[in-house]
Amino acid sequence: MKAVFISYNQAYNEEIVEILDANNQRGFTRWEDIQGRGGVDGEPHYGNHAWPTMNHAILTFVPDETLDRLMADLKAKDEAFKDLGLRAFSWDIVSAV
Repeated sequence: MKAVFISYNQAYNEEIVEILDANNQRGFTRWEDIQGRGGVDGEPHYGNHAWPTMNHAILTFVPDETLDRLMADLKAKDEAFKDLGLRAFSWDIVSAV
């Protein structure tokens, strides 16, 4: 099992859920209206007058065999709209309840 953390521009909200649905991934936890900025060249997302956009984040747990396709779909979304910003990270889950 893998954990996947996805941080993305709020404009992607429904599209990220659609990607999860397309990968038969029902369960997730979402945080809304979080702040951040990219580590290389992304614009800040602070929700203020100068930088009005915000981020959302999702944490989901997926079977090992689902990870590659899910990450490829997220990468394709990010590459199609680079200016919005999307990052996804995965790691192994040793145990879960």
